[in-house]
Amino acid sequence: MNDDTPRTFDEVDWEQHSDRGGVSVSRRLRMLIIGGTPIALLWLYDRLAVGQRERIFVSLGEDLGLSGLFSTLGIDFDPSSLDLLFVFTMLLFGAYVLVPLSQNPRMTRYYWREFTRNRPAVVSLGWLGVVFVGGVVGPFVIAMPEQNLLAAYQPPVFGSVDMAYVNNCLGGIENGRCHGTWAHPLGTDRGGKDVFAAVVHGMTVTMQITFITTTLVALIGITVGTVSAYAGGWVDELLMRFVDIVLSFPTLLFFLLILYIYGAGLGMFILVFSLFGWGATARYVRSKALAVSEAAFIDSARLSGASTYYIVRRHVVPNTASSIITQLTLIVPGFLLAEAQLAFLGIGDTAVPTWGELISSGRTAIDFAPWIVLVPGFALFLTILAFNFVGDALLDAINPESDAEVDR
Repeated sequence: MNDDTPRTFDEVDWEQHSDRGGVSVSRRLRMLIIGGTPIALLWLYDRLAVGQRERIFVSLGEDLGLSGLFSTLGIDFDPSSLDLLFVFTMLLFGAYVLVPLSQNPRMTRYYWREFTRNRPAVVSLGWLGVVFVGGVVGPFVIAMPEQNLLAAYQPPVFGSVDMAYVNNCLGGIENGRCHGTWAHPLGTDRGGKDVFAAVVHGMTVTMQITFITTTLVALIGITVGTVSAYAGGWVDELLMRFVDIVLSFPTLLFFLLILYIYGAGLGMFILVFSLFGWGATARYVRSKALAVSEAAFIDSARLSGASTYYIVRRHVVPNTASSIITQLTLIVPGFLLAEAQLAFLGIGDTAVPTWGELISSGRTAIDFAPWIVLVPGFALFLTILAFNFVGDALLDAINPESDAEVDR
């Protein structure tokens, strides 16, 4: 042993073994930076070097001299800014949710055991997995539904419709009724667009709304709520009065104003409803953080010389994270339902195949072509119900002191 090696506790220079006094970059943050940098560079390339009608990866292959390789591999994607943001939020989810779960297998097994006690939640999680996989992988496998008036109002497989409503029956004709075909397993709408393809691409929109809005709401709500609880005094009063303003702001009217000025778009919907939808989360986080910030171990951390940033990052936020996660899963259905309602009313981007838009397109034909409304409506209903079941089960699993009842 080296003579300079400390032999007793009081001989150790603890400043060399602690980051309490400064700002450190965690391993997960470094992973996020490494993974997020290519996404940011691709977004900048799209903005600065790609024409309006050019595809990003086609243009990138030409600039890199790899057009042949890209063509052979089928790399001809044209992701929008919203798609890139969606990928980044999934990266965030992996870094700050999945990685911590994998690093704590014992607690993960405990949470999973408690979660599986709620059987409807397990089934709901399976459905959300289907929606996630369909939303991420589906667009690469199933082409965007295209309009074909000659194929309008084709019934689903094992269904039929009166020939009076069909211009050209693609399936069999029997007793004056057109029967469905596997070419369109869930039928077509009034424009001849395949309902199954529209539902799959609607899953992508659902996942984008889920991940992006949740991320924005979490970032703003957690920041405001934690700072308000830990700072206290006039800072707390000022932030809470600002939260009151956000909660009382007429979000729908503001969205209609933005819609009139800048036009419809899914990105605008996500931005507006995220910027005005974090108030309840901030209040919830503040109430949880207040209890944590007044705990004895926080006082011990202060007395030991830990900085405010260190205390908030290492103690306050982690000890309120469980409640934050469950609260966020319960606000997602509100965003999904709001988008569907606006699309149903015709307030939105008709070029985006959302479930609400598909329901709206079939409302005039519900008497003879009910599948146009029922299929996306049922998918929307199951998704909203699944988020509610999963949120309740997570609350019971992560917070055993909650009063929520578990179906056994």
